[in-house]
Amino acid sequence: MTDPADHPFVQAVKPLVDAMGGQMVAPDLAEGDDVVLAWEGQDRVAVRLPHLSDSLDHLLAELQRRHGVPLAELDRKTKQSVVRILESRGAFSVRHGVETVASALGVSRFTVYNYLNRENASREAKPQVEGE
Repeated sequence: MTDPADHPFVQAVKPLVDAMGGQMVAPDLAEGDDVVLAWEGQDRVAVRLPHLSDSLDHLLAELQRRHGVPLAELDRKTKQSVVRILESRGAFSVRHGVETVASALGVSRFTVYNYLNRENASREAKPQVEGE
């Protein structure tokens, strides 16, 4: 019998599950909040979503992998870009999110707030296109 993890559907969704910090388990091991994914009428895999408290750490680790160096070693412009990405992903809605990000970037909370304020100010300064 083949391993259920070898099924093409399971292999197709694995990069997405990994990117969001989830865990794939056998459908018969699914628990309350797990999402069971079916393919052609058969349950193929259950996805255990990460806890919100773990999501920020996962996002920071992914950004560090993407950049190939510790986030604290990035230049100012790249750190600002990281803050924009984290803001768009909701990182600052997590308790102590600003402090966690500041620590990872090797900057102060004040600096992170400055990056956020600068981004919001530039967004507000852009002219709106009719119909938006």
